[in-house]
Amino acid sequence: MTRMRWLFAAVLALLCLAAVGAGQRWLKIASDNLHDPKSPAVGVLQEPAEALSLLAPDTAGNQVRWMRALDEGQIQPRTNIMPETKVNLRTTDVLLKNTGEMHLVRFPHRQHTAWLDCSNCHDQLFQQKAGATTINMMMILAGEKCGLCHGAVAFPLTECGRCHSVERNSPEHLAFGKGLVRDGGGR
Repeated sequence: MTRMRWLFAAVLALLCLAAVGAGQRWLKIASDNLHDPKSPAVGVLQEPAEALSLLAPDTAGNQVRWMRALDEGQIQPRTNIMPETKVNLRTTDVLLKNTGEMHLVRFPHRQHTAWLDCSNCHDQLFQQKAGATTINMMMILAGEKCGLCHGAVAFPLTECGRCHSVERNSPEHLAFGKGLVRDGGGR
């Protein structure tokens, strides 16, 4: 095994161990090591368990499946703070094929544009032309590209199957034909 593969395997093993340790439910604000327990705000803020336990449950990250909560109407976030902003909800999927031995990655624009404006990612992080941007797991694990959000505010990188979800030569893979982009149909 090459040095890079060993490094990659070690990083994945550490992420898996962190995921097992993170399987606990929400900490109280006064003991989360983020808020000052002596602050008067601690008694005013809603506890995470009270706020989040009613939302679609997850087994990773912050224990909430945010897209399901959005799709089921459990949450209704503001799309913007400036009324003149137009939301551009995209339904195209992009297939990332350079995944080594792993399943292919289906990048769903709908799940991302429901939360973010296109300018959050294009053209600083990703070129708009499919296949024009170099993306690899080392970059992602270093907090670049997809790793800028996944592992920080979106589901963690320990959930490999959520991104690497398209089996080679499966009906979903074949639906893309020779292209890298197709209409996802609003999934």
